[in-house]
Formats: sequence, structure tokens, C-alpha cells
Amino acid sequence: MGAVLGLCSMASWIPCLCGSAPCLLCRCCPSGNNSTVTRLIYACFLLLGVAVACIMLMPGMEGQLKKIPGFCEGGIGSSIPGVEGHVNCDVLVGYKAVYRVCFGMAMFFLLFSLIMIKVKSSQDPRAALHNGFWFFKFAAATAITIGSFFISEGPFTTVWFYIGMAGAFCFILIQLVLLIDFAHSWNESWVEKMEEGNSRCWYAALLSVTTLNYLLSLVSVVLFYIYYTHSDGCTENKVFISINLLLCIAASVLSILPQIQESQPRSGLLQSSLVTLYTMYLTWSAMTNEPERKCNPSLLGIIGLNSTTPAGQDHVVQWWDAQGIVGLILFLMCVLYSSIRNSSNTQVNKLTLTTDESALIEEGSQTDNYEEGSSFNRAVDNEKDGVTYSYSFFHFMLFLASLYIMMTLTNWYW
Repeated sequence: MGAVLGLCSMASWIPCLCGSAPCLLCRCCPSGNNSTVTRLIYACFLLLGVAVACIMLMPGMEGQLKKIPGFCEGGIGSSIPGVEGHVNCDVLVGYKAVYRVCFGMAMFFLLFSLIMIKVKSSQDPRAALHNGFWFFKFAAATAITIGSFFISEGPFTTVWFYIGMAGAFCFILIQLVLLIDFAHSWNESWVEKMEEGNSRCWYAALLSVTTLNYLLSLVSVVLFYIYYTHSDGCTENKVFISINLLLCIAASVLSILPQIQESQPRSGLLQSSLVTLYTMYLTWSAMTNEPERKCNPSLLGIIGLNSTTPAGQDHVVQWWDAQGIVGLILFLMCVLYSSIRNSSNTQVNKLTLTTDESALIEEGSQTDNYEEGSSFNRAVDNEKDGVTYSYSFFHFMLFLASLYIMMTLTNWYW
């Protein structure tokens, strides 16, 4: 009996996996706007790929990966950019596997970005491909990823390394835009509550969060100067820390100028404080890739634990250092926020090719899509008159996200 119920439960998922229209009717899909549900599913696709890439770096995988032709050819030595000298081949083969997995994800999203150019509404035949046929898309992404493992080495890794650097840099800029958008929405929400009533409480909360962000940033700068600089060296680190500090101070001052307040009444120090804190993270992330060990102490060394490598042992590179973990967390937050965001910031909407039409849908228009007495959860097609976000740009952003996570997991190949 249990087996029969299990088969019935699995059968209920088939309509969602094989098409778009049945997915609006079946019980397994969550209720909500079709535009949001679709973005969340694509985000799950990306996160699944990230999980697979992490598995490739786990101990014990190197033995299986070495069986694939073309991996770790030429012994332990490496000619990969950023990796010099005596490198542990077990780690190197994991890095190459991450490149292959992320290549498959990136090509999948880039292909859809090209296909979805200038889709204006869900009435476009291409919108059905975007919003449905999940089983076939999952199979296609899997096939591209598996096929990438059989690409001959040649210049592939080197070329993909430089493409990954450029794409990851662009995604960092997108992260910054989404961070500003999040801070703007946060500030706007609390200012509205402050104007509605109990202003003293909400003002104290806003001031506390802003002060905390600036305090964390200040502590970070002090620690940077203590541990990542020396009086007789580390000139690059000193320059980067000082320039970024001055830029953050300038951004904070500009945010409260009368001219800025007239143009953006809801802008303020909360946005600047979050950008300052994020800038400190980027500064730290850059300094952790400093090749000179004196200017780049390990986190274990900073907190007083021994992190030295025994003499004669191969240089081992790991992705699960503090910088990689923080970068992975920020990446997950950015992808999920971009999937559910519904911003009223018109400047950000123009930059991300998004509209706020989904926020203007009346409750009555949603109830029209439900039959009376129906017990099914349905995704509401809220894009019949026009899409609420650019399909093409969304896929291109996921393409850049694939490159960013590739560089993060491989420590930018340092």
C-alpha cells in the first residue's frame, strides 16, 4: 500500500516537470505569481549546480575524477594561471571539475539568455519554454554539464579562467546594486513606519543598525592595518585599504548632502553603511589572495592557532576558508533576493530591466484565476499583459553567477 501511495505521489509531480500549463493546475506547485515561482525554480537549478561543484572538492572525489581522460595530465606540475610550483594534484583535479560543472551551468543560462531576448509577455511562445518544461530543461543542463567533462584540456582551463574573472567581476557589481536596492527598501519601510507612529522607536532602530554597520566597518579597517600590513612592506594592501576607506567616507558624506536628499528623500546613511561594510568584505577578499604570506596571514594564524604547512608537504589549496564561506553565503543571499525581489526603486528597476507591475496586481485579478471551491494551489499567470522582469537579463545574471561561484570555490585559482 505504501509503495502505491509513493508512486501516486511521484505521478503528481509529472505535470510540473513536463510542461507549463499543467503546472498552473497541479497541487505540487506553490501558490503565488508565476513570475516569482519561475525565478525560484531557476535559482534552485543554480543552487543544485553549486552543491555538485562543492561535492567535486570533497575528499575522496579525486580518485574518481582522475579516471576522466585529460584530468591532471603532466603530473603534479601546473601551468594554470595563479597556480605556480608544486601543487597537490588531488586539489587541482577538483578545481578542474568545478570549472567543468560551472561551465555546464553557465552555458545553459547563456543559451536561455539568448533565446529569451525581447520576450514581452507570457503570450510569446518562448515564454512557455521559460516557465515550463522543467524536466527537459533539467535533462539539458545535466547533459551539457556531463559533456563538459569530456572537453579536451588544451587551452580550455586557461581561457575559461579569464572569462570567469571577467564574469565574476560583473556579478560583484550586480551584488552591489542588489545590496543598495535591499538597503533602500529596508530604509523606506522603516521610515514609513516611523511616520505612521511610534517614531522614536523606529528612529532608534534605524540609528542602531546604521551605527552597527559603521562600527563593524571601522573594526575591520583597524584589523586590516594590524594584520595585513607591515611597516616595511605590504604597500599594495596599504594602498587598497586607504583608498577604499576614503571612498566609503566620501559616499557617506554624499548620501546626506541637501542636493542628494532633494533628489532621493528616502536615501540616507543606512544605504551607505551597508555599502561600506560590503566594501570592507571585498577589500578583505582581495587581500586573502595576496601571494606573499607575510601580508596574507591565515585566519587560524590571526586567532592564535598554528596554520603552518609541514616541510616537504605539497601545497594544498582548499575552498572552505573563511573568505570562501562568506562569499558563498553572500552569493546565496543575492540569488534568492534577486528571485523574489519586488522593488519600488525605479532606478534599480531600469538597471535590472525589471518593472514593478507585479506589485500593482489587484487581489481581484488573482482570484479570477481560481475556481470557486477549488482545493488546488495554482501559480497565477501575472504576465499576460507584459513581463515583470527581463527573461533574458535574468538568465544572463545567472550566467554571471555561475562564473562568480566558480571563481569563489577555486579561490580565484590562487
